[in-house]
Amino acid sequence: MFNLDEIYTVSDFLNLCNKTIEDNIPVCWLRGEVSNLSKPASGHFYFSLKDKDTQIRCALFRLNRRNVNFILENGAEVLLRASPTLYPARGDFQIVVQHIEQLGDGNLNLAFEKLKNKLKTEGLFDPIHKKPIPDKIKTIGVVSSVSGAVIRDIIKVVNKRYPFVEILLFDSIVQGKNCVNNLIKAINAADNYNNCDVIIIARGGGSLEDLSSFNDESLARTIFNAKTFIISAIGHETDTTIADFVSDMRAATPSAAAMLVTPDRLELLANTDKLYKQLCSNIKQTLIHKSYLLEQLKLKISTPEKQINLFNQRLDYVSANIKYKMQAIINENNAKLIKLSSSLKQQSYVENIKHNKKMNKFYFKQMHYRIKQIINKNQVQLNNTDDKLTKALRVLLDKNKNKLSSCINLLDNLSPLNILARGYSITLDSTNTVLINTKNIKINQTISTTLIDGKIYSEIKKIEKT
Repeated sequence: MFNLDEIYTVSDFLNLCNKTIEDNIPVCWLRGEVSNLSKPASGHFYFSLKDKDTQIRCALFRLNRRNVNFILENGAEVLLRASPTLYPARGDFQIVVQHIEQLGDGNLNLAFEKLKNKLKTEGLFDPIHKKPIPDKIKTIGVVSSVSGAVIRDIIKVVNKRYPFVEILLFDSIVQGKNCVNNLIKAINAADNYNNCDVIIIARGGGSLEDLSSFNDESLARTIFNAKTFIISAIGHETDTTIADFVSDMRAATPSAAAMLVTPDRLELLANTDKLYKQLCSNIKQTLIHKSYLLEQLKLKISTPEKQINLFNQRLDYVSANIKYKMQAIINENNAKLIKLSSSLKQQSYVENIKHNKKMNKFYFKQMHYRIKQIINKNQVQLNNTDDKLTKALRVLLDKNKNKLSSCINLLDNLSPLNILARGYSITLDSTNTVLINTKNIKINQTISTTLIDGKIYSEIKKIEKT
């Protein structure tokens, strides 16, 4: 037999279990990988925290999400503080997350992005602050480890391309404890040396943790405040650090940085040969031009024969000019003489009489011609007027003839004879009054009827009214 007091409902049993769990298991820190992440509209996050063998359900409520400073995703490795509990609705064991942090690269990435945004806001990455690379580079300062392969790669590239450059190594550790302080001291030493044309900060590739020293704010500000042109060559081509953003130039690799600051020896030799040929061509062109100028100067040097010819030519020009001016003066005086002679002739009485006779004849002919023109003009106008009057009289006569014909036709239509010709007759009483009704006639009264060809006299025997 069983005791009824030992029988629990499901809810009571789960509440008992939940109380036992919460009272006996303290708040714990757990480490694991996020999976089965769910983000419902309520704002709560639900996921599983697992390792290689087991997993446990987790609930991150909305109020506890305020302190999460990274994006929670499946596969993220996290460290969380949580309290165990039992979800009564399903009887599931779960933990309620109170605090969560991302492990591994997550924290480093978060710190990287935070510092990057801060320095970018302050303007440390702006192109306006980037110093131009020097035109002539005689000394290269390298900040790197003396025991690393980076310095050997840079020396190898420089010796192959341009062995005339001096390389100064400022030794520094590039990873681990005190790395940042070592790097800052080495950069300041190279910058204050005042003999380095450029500074290369270089190290080989590595993980995000290995390169974390180059994401330090103090180091970034040291690079920014340096007077010397700085190239960052940190890690592989895909690696990016804060030092890359704040430096004046970034190189994908240390070898690439060495190539950026040194010219190619073969290219220089080719350019030298090209410049030599260009110089020879310029010298040749200059000699040709100077020879031409010399010939022109020779032509400008006057000989005695040339001077004589020049003076003869000037003499001929002056002689011709004098003749031209003398002839012009003679012509001018002749014109004046002719004018004076004409004026004297006009002052003579005989000449005046002759002149007046000529003018009278001219004026007579001109007047006769004008009178003839006026007569002809008036004759033409008279003829035109006569033609116009004749035409107007004809038009008026035709118009009156048509009007008269219309009146005759109208009178003919109104004539009593025409009315009689159409079968009508006119009846008169004894007083020759036209009878138009039976009102004024009597029985036995004599009346006369006029027809188209004569009259008929009748005596009234009977009167009928209509």
